[in-house]
Amino acid sequence: MSQIDVNQDDLMRLLVGVGQGDRRSFQQLYESISGRMFGVCLKLAGQRELAEEALQEAFIQIWHHAREYHSDRGTPLGWMMTIARYRTLDLMRARKVRQHAGEDQLEQVEDHRAGPLDESLRDAGAAQLTGCLDELSDNQRDSILLSYYKGLTHDELSQALSSPIGTVKSWIRRGLIALKRCLER
Repeated sequence: MSQIDVNQDDLMRLLVGVGQGDRRSFQQLYESISGRMFGVCLKLAGQRELAEEALQEAFIQIWHHAREYHSDRGTPLGWMMTIARYRTLDLMRARKVRQHAGEDQLEQVEDHRAGPLDESLRDAGAAQLTGCLDELSDNQRDSILLSYYKGLTHDELSQALSSPIGTVKSWIRRGLIALKRCLER
């Protein structure tokens, strides 16, 4: 089974094996999806070393929690990709905290310069992306921007937007579908 021809039934079979402690299933699972998961980690982290560490931690978590997987958590691939994403974000936050731990504590000063979102919008199809974002509902746009540009988890989004987690997930999912359609026009 190569990384290209992986299907959800195969992944489910492998996850069941991993949940039972089968090392061969774990090896096959790793060979099947590690490339995709590494791509997600690298895209988020922007650093190969951090992405490799996140991938390793994600697979450790999969090994320990495979028996807890059930279809309510999404597809097997989606569940594992979410683990990879969260492990990457956790490591990024941890490194950021360690980097700032030795610095003097400065008072918060409001910065009116353009932020990373503004710069990324300018760099990559800003007009089209901005136009597509404007077509989304306020809830969809806020959920997507807070999730992908601020790195908030679904739980954090739920609290920040004072909405149930299922509703927040729905806003993100529907918003991303709408964005994709808009950008493909």
